[in-house]
Amino acid sequence: MGLILASQSAGRRAMLKAAGIPFAVVPSGVDETSLTATYKARPGGCSPAGLALHLATAKAETVSRLHGDSVVIGSDQVLAIGDEWLDKPGDLEGARATIERLRGRTHILHSAVALAEGGGTVWHHADQARLTMRNVSDDFLTHYLVMAGEGIFGSVGAYHLEGLGTQLFDNIDGDYFTILGMPLLPLLRELRARGVIAT
Repeated sequence: MGLILASQSAGRRAMLKAAGIPFAVVPSGVDETSLTATYKARPGGCSPAGLALHLATAKAETVSRLHGDSVVIGSDQVLAIGDEWLDKPGDLEGARATIERLRGRTHILHSAVALAEGGGTVWHHADQARLTMRNVSDDFLTHYLVMAGEGIFGSVGAYHLEGLGTQLFDNIDGDYFTILGMPLLPLLRELRARGVIAT
């Protein structure tokens, strides 16, 4: 069986590539904004971890319906700070606002991954990490935004921990890959168990 990553995320592609996993990329094209709004409106409440899993399974199942002979990976991440959930900043102004909101505080990253076959989810996993951002100065923030580049505009916290973003933090409690956007070790374990990758 082939393995497909249903994501345009450069970070998730890099994780799988670095682990030596052969895969194809087929972006799901799901409307995350609409799915998020629908999920949050569900009776009985919702959670950031539940939303991350909801988005991950939607991506995997959407692509799986078109590629039924493949195993499809879907993954997503939600950032929660208190009762607030943050979206990807999208531009420089949004990135600055995000860092200003996070600095000096602890936030939680909820990352989820799902596998789909034949259009349905066959496995999923969710994890979380707690990150405490130092109270960065305005001067450092301006320097950071210039040096980090446009790549952070598509990252929910406006940072990449594997790059300059590491300087933003005082403390991190959680799995490195979960922070990067996908719980990689549980995923690899499940792919081995299913015979998709070598044991």
